[in-house]
Amino acid sequence: MLRRYLEFIKFSHTIFALPWALAAMMLAARENQGWPGWRVFLLILGCMVCARTAAMGFNRIADRKLDALNPRTKMRHLPAGQISPASACVLVCVSAAGFVLCAALINRLTLLLSPIALIVVLGYSFTKRFTSLSHFVLGLALGLSPVGAWIAVAGEFDPRITLLGAAVLCWVAGFDIIYATQDYEFDRQHGLRSMVVRLGIEKSLWLARALHAGMFLALVVFGLLSRLGVPYWAGLVIIFTSLVVEHWIARKRDLAWINKAFFQANAVISFVLLAAVAVDVTMG
Repeated sequence: MLRRYLEFIKFSHTIFALPWALAAMMLAARENQGWPGWRVFLLILGCMVCARTAAMGFNRIADRKLDALNPRTKMRHLPAGQISPASACVLVCVSAAGFVLCAALINRLTLLLSPIALIVVLGYSFTKRFTSLSHFVLGLALGLSPVGAWIAVAGEFDPRITLLGAAVLCWVAGFDIIYATQDYEFDRQHGLRSMVVRLGIEKSLWLARALHAGMFLALVVFGLLSRLGVPYWAGLVIIFTSLVVEHWIARKRDLAWINKAFFQANAVISFVLLAAVAVDVTMG
Protein backbone atom coordinates (compact mmCIF):
# COMPACT_ATOMS: atom_id res chain seq x y z
CA MET A 1 0.00 0.00 0.00
CA LEU A 2 2.75 2.46 0.95
CA ARG A 3 4.63 1.66 -2.25
CA ARG A 4 1.49 2.36 -4.27
CA TYR A 5 1.11 5.83 -2.76
CA LEU A 6 4.82 6.58 -3.20
CA GLU A 7 4.48 5.68 -6.87
CA PHE A 8 1.28 7.74 -7.08
CA ILE A 9 3.09 10.93 -6.06
CA LYS A 10 6.31 9.98 -7.88
CA PHE A 11 8.21 10.29 -4.59
CA SER A 12 11.47 9.40 -6.32
CA HIS A 13 11.24 12.67 -8.28
CA THR A 14 11.68 14.60 -5.01
CA ILE A 15 15.39 14.33 -5.77
CA PHE A 16 14.99 17.04 -8.41
CA ALA A 17 14.08 19.92 -6.07
CA LEU A 18 15.40 18.77 -2.68
CA PRO A 19 19.14 19.13 -3.45
CA TRP A 20 18.61 22.75 -4.51
CA ALA A 21 16.88 23.52 -1.23
CA LEU A 22 19.65 21.84 0.77
CA ALA A 23 22.30 23.72 -1.20
CA ALA A 24 20.55 27.03 -0.43
CA MET A 25 20.30 26.01 3.23
CA MET A 26 24.06 25.40 3.43
CA LEU A 27 24.92 28.67 1.69
CA ALA A 28 22.58 30.64 3.96
CA ALA A 29 24.09 28.91 6.99
CA ARG A 30 27.59 29.85 5.85
CA GLU A 31 26.66 33.52 5.71
CA ASN A 32 24.67 33.65 8.95
CA GLN A 33 24.97 31.74 12.21
CA GLY A 34 26.38 28.52 10.82
CA TRP A 35 24.58 25.18 10.98
CA PRO A 36 20.91 25.96 11.77
CA GLY A 37 20.45 22.78 13.80
CA TRP A 38 18.65 19.53 13.15
CA ARG A 39 15.27 21.04 14.00
CA VAL A 40 15.38 23.55 11.14
CA PHE A 41 16.94 20.97 8.82
CA LEU A 42 14.14 18.47 9.46
CA LEU A 43 11.48 21.17 9.12
CA ILE A 44 12.92 22.16 5.72
CA LEU A 45 12.75 18.51 4.69
CA GLY A 46 9.18 18.37 5.97
CA CYS A 47 8.21 21.43 3.94
CA MET A 48 9.76 19.99 0.79
CA VAL A 49 8.17 16.55 1.08
CA CYS A 50 4.74 17.89 2.10
CA ALA A 51 4.62 20.58 -0.60
CA ARG A 52 5.63 18.18 -3.34
CA THR A 53 3.24 15.47 -2.15
CA ALA A 54 0.36 17.94 -2.09
CA ALA A 55 1.28 19.30 -5.53
CA MET A 56 1.66 15.93 -7.21
CA GLY A 57 -1.46 14.48 -5.61
CA PHE A 58 -3.51 17.52 -6.56
CA ASN A 59 -2.17 17.36 -10.12
CA ARG A 60 -3.18 13.72 -10.42
CA ILE A 61 -6.68 14.54 -9.16
CA ALA A 62 -7.09 17.52 -11.49
CA ASP A 63 -5.88 15.53 -14.52
CA ARG A 64 -7.53 12.18 -13.80
CA LYS A 65 -10.08 12.46 -16.64
CA LEU A 66 -7.46 13.60 -19.14
CA ASP A 67 -5.08 10.88 -17.97
CA ALA A 68 -7.78 8.28 -18.65
CA LEU A 69 -7.94 9.42 -22.29
CA ASN A 70 -4.19 9.58 -22.89
CA PRO A 71 -2.61 6.23 -23.89
CA ARG A 72 0.60 7.27 -22.12
CA THR A 73 -1.09 7.98 -18.79
CA LYS A 74 -4.25 5.85 -18.71
CA MET A 75 -2.63 3.33 -16.34
CA ARG A 76 -1.86 5.92 -13.68
CA HIS A 77 -3.30 5.10 -10.29
CA LEU A 78 -6.50 7.19 -10.38
CA PRO A 79 -7.74 6.37 -13.90
CA ALA A 80 -6.76 2.72 -13.36
CA GLY A 81 -8.74 2.58 -10.10
CA GLN A 82 -5.73 1.64 -7.96
CA ILE A 83 -6.29 4.64 -5.68
CA SER A 84 -9.64 6.30 -4.99
CA PRO A 85 -10.16 10.05 -5.54
CA ALA A 86 -11.30 10.35 -1.91
CA SER A 87 -8.06 8.92 -0.50
CA ALA A 88 -6.05 11.08 -2.89
CA CYS A 89 -7.91 14.17 -1.62
CA VAL A 90 -7.14 13.20 1.98
CA LEU A 91 -3.46 12.82 1.09
CA VAL A 92 -3.41 16.27 -0.52
CA CYS A 93 -5.16 17.97 2.40
CA VAL A 94 -2.94 16.34 5.02
CA SER A 95 0.20 17.19 3.05
CA ALA A 96 -0.85 20.82 2.53
CA ALA A 97 -1.59 21.18 6.25
CA GLY A 98 1.75 19.56 7.06
CA PHE A 99 3.54 22.05 4.83
CA VAL A 100 1.95 25.05 6.55
CA LEU A 101 2.65 23.57 9.99
CA CYS A 102 6.33 22.96 9.19
CA ALA A 103 6.62 26.49 7.78
CA ALA A 104 4.98 27.91 10.92
CA LEU A 105 7.49 26.12 13.14
CA ILE A 106 10.48 27.58 11.25
CA ASN A 107 9.88 31.33 11.50
CA ARG A 108 7.23 33.99 10.98
CA LEU A 109 8.28 34.87 7.42
CA THR A 110 8.11 31.28 6.20
CA LEU A 111 4.63 31.01 7.72
CA LEU A 112 3.45 34.18 5.96
CA LEU A 113 4.83 32.99 2.63
CA SER A 114 3.51 29.42 2.88
CA PRO A 115 -0.01 30.17 1.48
CA ILE A 116 1.56 31.88 -1.54
CA ALA A 117 3.78 28.87 -2.15
CA LEU A 118 0.77 26.55 -1.92
CA ILE A 119 -1.20 28.64 -4.41
CA VAL A 120 1.66 28.34 -6.91
CA VAL A 121 2.36 24.62 -6.49
CA LEU A 122 -1.32 23.65 -6.53
CA GLY A 123 -2.42 26.20 -9.12
CA TYR A 124 0.02 24.82 -11.67
CA SER A 125 -2.32 21.85 -12.23
CA PHE A 126 -4.88 24.06 -14.02
CA THR A 127 -2.54 26.25 -16.08
CA LYS A 128 -2.31 23.92 -19.09
CA ARG A 129 -6.01 24.52 -19.68
CA PHE A 130 -5.61 28.24 -20.39
CA THR A 131 -1.96 29.17 -21.01
CA SER A 132 1.03 27.76 -22.84
CA LEU A 133 3.21 29.20 -20.06
CA SER A 134 2.37 26.27 -17.78
CA HIS A 135 5.98 25.05 -17.98
CA PHE A 136 7.15 28.29 -16.40
CA VAL A 137 4.61 28.01 -13.57
CA LEU A 138 5.95 24.54 -12.82
CA GLY A 139 9.45 25.99 -12.89
CA LEU A 140 8.39 28.72 -10.47
CA ALA A 141 6.86 26.12 -8.14
CA LEU A 142 10.15 24.24 -7.86
CA GLY A 143 12.19 27.45 -8.00
CA LEU A 144 10.62 28.56 -4.73
CA SER A 145 12.37 25.69 -2.91
CA PRO A 146 15.88 27.23 -2.63
CA VAL A 147 14.36 30.64 -1.85
CA GLY A 148 12.26 29.13 0.94
CA ALA A 149 15.21 27.17 2.35
CA TRP A 150 17.34 30.32 2.44
CA ILE A 151 14.62 32.24 4.29
CA ALA A 152 14.18 29.31 6.70
CA VAL A 153 17.82 29.63 7.77
CA ALA A 154 18.45 33.38 7.44
CA GLY A 155 15.02 34.58 8.51
CA GLU A 156 15.11 37.19 5.76
CA PHE A 157 15.19 37.50 1.99
CA ASP A 158 18.46 37.96 0.07
CA PRO A 159 18.21 39.11 -3.59
CA ARG A 160 21.04 36.76 -4.59
CA ILE A 161 18.95 33.68 -3.89
CA THR A 162 16.58 34.70 -6.67
CA LEU A 163 19.37 33.71 -9.07
CA LEU A 164 19.33 30.17 -7.72
CA GLY A 165 15.54 30.20 -7.90
CA ALA A 166 15.70 31.51 -11.47
CA ALA A 167 18.15 28.75 -12.38
CA VAL A 168 15.68 26.14 -11.12
CA LEU A 169 12.81 27.86 -12.95
CA CYS A 170 14.67 27.80 -16.29
CA TRP A 171 15.92 24.26 -15.71
CA VAL A 172 12.50 22.83 -14.87
CA ALA A 173 10.66 24.76 -17.61
CA GLY A 174 13.21 23.53 -20.13
CA PHE A 175 12.99 19.86 -19.28
CA ASP A 176 9.20 20.06 -18.91
CA ILE A 177 9.01 21.35 -22.48
CA ILE A 178 11.13 18.40 -23.60
CA TYR A 179 8.83 16.06 -21.67
CA ALA A 180 5.74 17.67 -23.23
CA THR A 181 6.85 16.69 -26.73
CA GLN A 182 5.51 13.21 -25.92
CA ASP A 183 1.97 14.59 -25.67
CA TYR A 184 2.03 16.94 -28.65
CA GLU A 185 -0.75 15.21 -30.60
CA PHE A 186 -2.90 14.50 -27.54
CA ASP A 187 -2.66 18.06 -26.20
CA ARG A 188 -3.42 19.55 -29.61
CA GLN A 189 -6.47 17.32 -30.12
CA HIS A 190 -7.89 18.04 -26.66
CA GLY A 191 -7.34 21.80 -26.63
CA LEU A 192 -4.61 21.78 -23.99
CA ARG A 193 -1.99 24.52 -24.00
CA SER A 194 1.77 24.03 -24.02
CA MET A 195 4.73 25.63 -25.71
CA VAL A 196 5.00 22.48 -27.82
CA VAL A 197 1.45 22.96 -29.14
CA ARG A 198 2.04 26.66 -29.64
CA LEU A 199 5.46 26.51 -31.30
CA GLY A 200 5.75 22.98 -32.63
CA ILE A 201 8.32 20.41 -31.56
CA GLU A 202 11.42 21.82 -33.27
CA LYS A 203 11.01 25.39 -32.03
CA SER A 204 10.08 24.11 -28.57
CA LEU A 205 13.30 22.12 -28.34
CA TRP A 206 15.21 25.28 -29.24
CA LEU A 207 13.35 27.14 -26.50
CA ALA A 208 14.32 24.41 -24.04
CA ARG A 209 17.95 24.86 -25.06
CA ALA A 210 17.68 28.62 -24.54
CA LEU A 211 16.14 28.10 -21.10
CA HIS A 212 18.92 25.76 -20.07
CA ALA A 213 21.46 28.29 -21.32
CA GLY A 214 19.70 30.82 -19.09
CA MET A 215 19.89 28.39 -16.20
CA PHE A 216 23.63 28.00 -16.65
CA LEU A 217 24.12 31.77 -16.86
CA ALA A 218 22.15 32.26 -13.63
CA LEU A 219 24.36 29.70 -11.89
CA VAL A 220 27.49 31.46 -13.13
CA VAL A 221 26.33 34.87 -11.89
CA PHE A 222 25.22 33.37 -8.58
CA GLY A 223 28.62 31.77 -8.13
CA LEU A 224 30.40 35.04 -8.83
CA LEU A 225 28.21 37.09 -6.47
CA SER A 226 28.53 34.48 -3.73
CA ARG A 227 32.30 34.16 -4.26
CA LEU A 228 32.14 30.40 -4.56
CA GLY A 229 35.31 28.46 -5.18
CA VAL A 230 36.80 25.74 -7.37
CA PRO A 231 34.42 22.91 -6.28
CA TYR A 232 31.41 24.93 -7.39
CA TRP A 233 32.91 25.75 -10.78
CA ALA A 234 33.96 22.14 -11.29
CA GLY A 235 30.37 21.17 -10.57
CA LEU A 236 29.16 23.61 -13.21
CA VAL A 237 31.31 21.86 -15.80
CA ILE A 238 29.56 18.57 -15.02
CA ILE A 239 26.16 20.28 -15.05
CA PHE A 240 26.89 21.82 -18.45
CA THR A 241 27.91 18.41 -19.80
CA SER A 242 24.72 16.83 -18.41
CA LEU A 243 22.60 19.48 -20.12
CA VAL A 244 24.31 18.80 -23.44
CA VAL A 245 23.68 15.07 -23.03
CA GLU A 246 20.04 15.72 -22.12
CA HIS A 247 19.42 17.70 -25.28
CA TRP A 248 21.25 15.18 -27.41
CA ILE A 249 18.92 12.50 -26.01
CA ALA A 250 15.87 14.74 -26.53
CA ARG A 251 16.63 14.95 -30.26
CA LYS A 252 15.80 11.24 -30.56
CA ARG A 253 12.16 11.95 -29.62
CA ASP A 254 11.80 8.44 -28.28
CA LEU A 255 9.67 7.87 -25.16
CA ALA A 256 12.18 5.65 -23.40
CA TRP A 257 15.03 8.02 -24.19
CA ILE A 258 13.09 11.09 -23.08
CA ASN A 259 12.26 9.42 -19.76
CA LYS A 260 15.94 8.62 -19.36
CA ALA A 261 16.85 12.26 -20.02
CA PHE A 262 14.14 13.44 -17.65
CA PHE A 263 15.21 11.29 -14.72
CA GLN A 264 18.86 10.36 -14.99
CA ALA A 265 20.37 13.52 -16.43
CA ASN A 266 18.34 15.79 -14.15
CA ALA A 267 19.13 13.69 -11.08
CA VAL A 268 22.83 14.10 -11.91
CA ILE A 269 22.41 17.87 -12.23
CA SER A 270 20.66 18.15 -8.84
CA PHE A 271 23.13 16.05 -6.92
CA VAL A 272 26.20 17.56 -8.56
CA LEU A 273 24.97 21.03 -7.60
CA LEU A 274 24.43 19.91 -4.02
CA ALA A 275 27.79 18.15 -3.81
CA ALA A 276 29.63 21.12 -5.33
CA VAL A 277 28.07 23.54 -2.84
CA ALA A 278 28.66 21.16 0.09
CA VAL A 279 32.36 20.75 -0.73
CA ASP A 280 32.74 24.49 -1.35
CA VAL A 281 31.11 25.41 1.97
CA THR A 282 33.16 22.80 3.86
CA MET A 283 36.43 23.94 2.32
CA GLY A 284 35.56 27.60 2.85
